[in-house]
Amino acid sequence: MSTTSIQTELPASLRALLNAQPFRKDWFDDPLPQRSIEDERDHRRQQLAIAFRLFAQFGLNVGLAGHITARDPEWHDHFWVNPLGINFSQIRVSDLLLVNAQGEIVLGQGPLNRAAFAIHAALHEARPDIVSAAHTHSTYGKAWSTLGRLLDPLTQDSCAFYQDHALFDDFSGVVLETDEGQRIGQALGQRKAVILKNHGILTAGPTVEAAAWWYIALENACHTQLLAEAAGTPQPIPHDVAALTHTQVGGPGGAFHTFRGYAEILVREQPEVLQ
Repeated sequence: MSTTSIQTELPASLRALLNAQPFRKDWFDDPLPQRSIEDERDHRRQQLAIAFRLFAQFGLNVGLAGHITARDPEWHDHFWVNPLGINFSQIRVSDLLLVNAQGEIVLGQGPLNRAAFAIHAALHEARPDIVSAAHTHSTYGKAWSTLGRLLDPLTQDSCAFYQDHALFDDFSGVVLETDEGQRIGQALGQRKAVILKNHGILTAGPTVEAAAWWYIALENACHTQLLAEAAGTPQPIPHDVAALTHTQVGGPGGAFHTFRGYAEILVREQPEVLQ
């Protein structure tokens, strides 16, 4: 039976998929909505509060450690961040702090996590394209970081990070000085993620949604490779296929829309997050 006759017997929706144009990496990378400064600030703060609660749902918060930031759309050397001591599962928009380049709280009630300032201030300064960065002490990211290695392209999902993450292998204790944050920024380069040896993982992106989803996805990739290596000898995806797959699944648009799917559910279930 010919391919044409097979397609004729298929439902119209499946025939349309078979006849569709090849996958385009920009399908999910449409231009972001244009908002006023005030509306964009509200949007970033809302997505930031949602991201903390999603991280709590995914089990990514441990004790006092962990922070996600969002650059302010008007004062570009200021960023919004969580105060120290509030569990991720309880954070609301009104809890967020606005911090300037000197580590001073401009809006909100502290205290400020000094490690959050030391890392994120340097990242936001080094990478003007970064709107948001995320770092917590999640279990599988921590476990993988002790190996001092980059991840292999073992699955379609992990290809989102293929040749797009780095290793920072100079652990020297709790990050409290901006010069170490600068060195982390140098290791990150133009990539979306960095593995902090003996510390954990960090992601950065052009939107809060992208940075947050990439963190969740990177934690999952660490978990997957740890399981695969415990079970046997994983077989990585060949370079050319991994590189192609990265162009298909590694863009910020796909991360944005994936995050939004989870965010919409969370807001319906926990509307107080936007207060």
